[in-house]
Amino acid sequence: MRLSRTARVVLGCVTAAGLAIVYVPLLLVLLNSFNADRSFGWPPSGLTGRWWRAALHSDGAREALLTSLKAGLAATAIALVLGTLAAYAVHRHRFFGRRTVSFLLVLPIALPGIVSGIALNAAFRTVLDPIGIGFGLFTVVVGHATFCVVIVFNNIGARLRRIAPSLAEASADLGARSWQTFRYVTFPAMRSALFAGGLLAFALSFDEIVVTTFTAGPGTRTLPIWIYENLARPHQAPVVNVVAALLILVSVVPVYIAQRLSSDTAGGRL
Repeated sequence: MRLSRTARVVLGCVTAAGLAIVYVPLLLVLLNSFNADRSFGWPPSGLTGRWWRAALHSDGAREALLTSLKAGLAATAIALVLGTLAAYAVHRHRFFGRRTVSFLLVLPIALPGIVSGIALNAAFRTVLDPIGIGFGLFTVVVGHATFCVVIVFNNIGARLRRIAPSLAEASADLGARSWQTFRYVTFPAMRSALFAGGLLAFALSFDEIVVTTFTAGPGTRTLPIWIYENLARPHQAPVVNVVAALLILVSVVPVYIAQRLSSDTAGGRL
């Protein structure tokens, strides 16, 4: 379909406006992290790196960063195992209720975060409290894993749909066992999708706040929760901007790498 010059200009302007609404605030956060004015006057009176040094020496920010890394890595590890197994079962085998299982696996990512948070909070109080397990890092990891599994499941499922079943059949004809076929044929073909799914799952877990609010204990603070708690404290505002800038960078990098992996694989370069 060919568009007129006017239509192309209008679409270009609308696209530019949409991107500006999304990315200009992020750029302002990055710029304010170097703003010499504590009150973030505009335009900046100067640029400084002292707020970054202050953030590096902030015990609360460092502990929150470490907690977020632990939760993100643990939730990603769980999601990689469960998501891969579930995707392989759904897309490589036929069994009663297969579509229902697929729907139930994808459902957590579609539910509002506050609904998932309330449900998990109630479940943990009912199941874990009686056996002496309170809210803390463990409950945060379990909560994050519920939606990280969806990311891995979708990535691996999409890749498995593109792998011709004849490859596994040819491997079996050559005398390979099921595990050998998975190791030498299936796994190499879905390796980049597994890596991309893991990166996306980690990025999603690292900056999650809604579910974390309902599943974290009193002494468990991830980086997004630390930002939220310190946002209204004037003396902490510059450090909060630095931590927010760091959160943006940490979230963007894995998403970018995952996107490149997916596009390179689609183009046949991996």
